Amino acid sequence: MRKHEIPRQHRRNTYAIMIVATLAIVAGRIAVVSSKEGDTAFLSANDRSRWCTVASLVEEHTFAIDGPISIRSEDGKRRPWNTIDKVRHVGSDGQLHYYSSKPTLLVTMVAGVYGVVHHTTGLTMTEQPIYVPRLLLMLINLPVLAVFLVTMALIVELIGASDYARRMGVAAACFGTMMVPFAISLNNHLFAAAATSLTLWLYLRAADKMSDSFSGITYHPKLAPWVVAGASAAFAVACELPALSMLALWAVLFGWMNPRSIPGFALGASVVLIGIFATNMWAHGSLRTPYAHRSAGEQIEVIELPSTPSINQIDVSLSHSETLRTATQIDLRELNEGGYEVIAEQKDAKGNPVQTQYKLARSGSGWSLFVWDDWYDYPGSYWRTDKRRGVDLGEPSRIAYLFHATLGYYGIFSITPLWFLVPVGMVAGCRHGPGYMRRLSAAIALASVVCLLFYVARPEIDRNYGGVSVCFRWMLWFAPLWLYSLVPELSSLSEKIQGRYFTLVLLAASAFSVSTSLSSPWQSPWIYRFASFLGWLGDEMTR
Repeated sequence: MRKHEIPRQHRRNTYAIMIVATLAIVAGRIAVVSSKEGDTAFLSANDRSRWCTVASLVEEHTFAIDGPISIRSEDGKRRPWNTIDKVRHVGSDGQLHYYSSKPTLLVTMVAGVYGVVHHTTGLTMTEQPIYVPRLLLMLINLPVLAVFLVTMALIVELIGASDYARRMGVAAACFGTMMVPFAISLNNHLFAAAATSLTLWLYLRAADKMSDSFSGITYHPKLAPWVVAGASAAFAVACELPALSMLALWAVLFGWMNPRSIPGFALGASVVLIGIFATNMWAHGSLRTPYAHRSAGEQIEVIELPSTPSINQIDVSLSHSETLRTATQIDLRELNEGGYEVIAEQKDAKGNPVQTQYKLARSGSGWSLFVWDDWYDYPGSYWRTDKRRGVDLGEPSRIAYLFHATLGYYGIFSITPLWFLVPVGMVAGCRHGPGYMRRLSAAIALASVVCLLFYVARPEIDRNYGGVSVCFRWMLWFAPLWLYSLVPELSSLSEKIQGRYFTLVLLAASAFSVSTSLSSPWQSPWIYRFASFLGWLGDEMTR
């Protein structure tokens, strides 16, 4: 046995211990996960929104969530399934329904698992809202977390780094990123990170095998790895839309490394992208996600009205409308920002009532009728009322937003200090190493900057740090890419004892943030909570 095989086996044993320990911690948390009221296993409006769709698909065979959100607690005072993360629009039956605002492919896949559990055991989530969700989290989140951790262990073995750096890299994946708190709840971030980690491993593995071929070892690439790489890169997009930037970069990276990968990569990505659009069309009758339905739609008619019309004048004008002349009933609702929602009921060919939504709003000096396209505006909507508080109001200053998203209360670097090594690793990775690694480092750096600036550039209402959560969660899917970038820096720092102590401090500080978040990922970061205790929060964070 060669000498280097002994430390390699020792490292693998260490990896296995850390991975099993992490999975056991998460499994223990899932086994007791519970809402504050103790009557469901849901932790926030975010995961309730997804669970509502999962339950509706299996139990009612529809994406509409009217049934689950109407369920009341035993005392009748609460609706434990209700969520603010919902939209309202006319469904395929011609009637208004509520739907989850979340992307559809992931929840459809989770519903498939629930369907198997439901038909095998007879358990129903709406009747057992504690133990069935826990069971599903065990069956889904644990394997997905395992994919993330195992592929990260495989990745660090492919990086030319010291024994210490490799062990530290896996320790960082297991205990130093905020993926662990999110593994106890149904959310998109864990899946996106696991998909990205799988794509990264497939890229490095293929590049490593191609390097062997240049050394005289024959390598015959097969189609399957390229298909899986394309599918996993696209699935990250299904979970995190900004991952579309990395999907484009992955296509370039794989194609540059091996042009034969292009057909397989394109095939895998196409299958997932078709799934994204197909499930969205199935759920909403639109190729656009609910996030894209937030404004007035197409103008279809000009309505003659005075500048400040009365309800009676509006009724009369609408009854003469070319668009609404066949309506059997017209209902109006005044909107907070001005204008009116118009719900017209008509008869279809079979005589069944069919509802259509319109928006009546000022257009220049007159009034116009628009196709309704603001799915977030409905009676009692959290997003169109004065109910929003704290971070949900949005940060007015982009400079303050950038600071708090990186170094402040929700900071990428302040919450996970290990990431301080990432920019240095990116720069070093772009300057040194084989060509495929330099290109990868450049792609990671570009995607990271583009996505961060994308969130900073969003409108004020969207500058909310991801809502109430333990970190700036929208960048969590970068975890495997950033871990890859910091391992070489860990290797450089490990050459001196002071460097090792420094990396241990960074890991300990990052693990501290993880440990403060194990009760739920849907709470304010520990820095935010401590600053609130000290009275340091400004008006922009508490108003």
